[in-house]
Amino acid sequence: MTTLASSAQGADSAASLSRDLDRVAELLRGRSVSVLTGAGVSTDSGIPDYRGAGAPKRSPMSFQQFLSGASYRQRYWAGSHLGWKRFDSAEPNDGHRALADLEASGLVNGVVTQNVDGLHLKAGSRHVVDLHGTVDRVRCLRCGQTFARASVAERIEAANPWLEQPDSVTINPDGDAEVADVSEFVVPECTVCGGVLKPEVVFFGEFVPSEKFAEASALVRRADALIIAGSSLAVNSGIRLLEVARRARSPIVIINRGATKGDTRATIKLDAGTTESLAGLVERLIT
Repeated sequence: MTTLASSAQGADSAASLSRDLDRVAELLRGRSVSVLTGAGVSTDSGIPDYRGAGAPKRSPMSFQQFLSGASYRQRYWAGSHLGWKRFDSAEPNDGHRALADLEASGLVNGVVTQNVDGLHLKAGSRHVVDLHGTVDRVRCLRCGQTFARASVAERIEAANPWLEQPDSVTINPDGDAEVADVSEFVVPECTVCGGVLKPEVVFFGEFVPSEKFAEASALVRRADALIIAGSSLAVNSGIRLLEVARRARSPIVIINRGATKGDTRATIKLDAGTTESLAGLVERLIT
C-alpha cells in the first residue's frame, strides 16, 4: 500500500495534493471504476460525519428499540422529521458532481453509497446503489405499503405544529436530530392498515438486504478498480465490498481524511478531502 498524505499548508499542500492525484489518475486511467462512498463525501454539503474529526460520539437508535415501544418511535420520528427537512434542502457538492461527471464519461460504472441523503442522484449520477437505504421513502412494517417521505412529512407537520425548526437543532449523519421533549409528538401511522411506519433506511441492528448487497457486489465485480471515498469502513458492508475488489485483484484507492479499517488493503490511500480529490480526478481523467 502507498499512503499519500496531503497535510502540508498553503501552496505546499496544493502542490502535494496535485502530485498525489497524478499518481491516482495514472493508476485508474483506462480502467472501469466503481465507487463506494461514505459520510465524508457529504460533509461539504452540510451533513455531518459520524467518525470524522470532531464528530460527537453517539449511539443511533437500533431497530430493536424502534420496535420495542411507542416512546422510542416518538423519539425517532420527531428527530427524523427535522433531519429529513435538512437533508431535503441540502445540495450536492463538487465531489458528488465529479462522480456524476465520471459516470457520464464512461469511466465510472456506478456508485455504491452508505449515505441515505440522496445527493448522488441530485448531482446527476444515474446508477446509484443505496446500500443503507434512503430517507425519502417510507414503508409500513405490517402491510408493506410505501409512501413518499414528503407526504408523511405533511402529516407530521399538521399533527405537530409545535415541533422545532430544523435550523435550531443538531442534525446527525443518518438524518436524525436531537429533540428535547417528544412526549406530545404524534407518530404517523400507515393510512392503509394503521401499522408502524419506518423510513426505508437500514437501522443499527439490521442487515443490509441481501438483494441490495448483491447489486453492489455485482457493480464492483464488473469494474477494473475501486475508489472508496469518505468512508472509515467501520461498517461491515463496506469492508465486504473492498474484499470483493481485493479478491478480484483490482486496484483499490481509498480517499479519506484519517485512518480507515481498509488502509492496509488499499493500493493507494490518499489522506485528503473527498471534494477536492474527486474534482481533481475529473480534471485528470476527462479530456
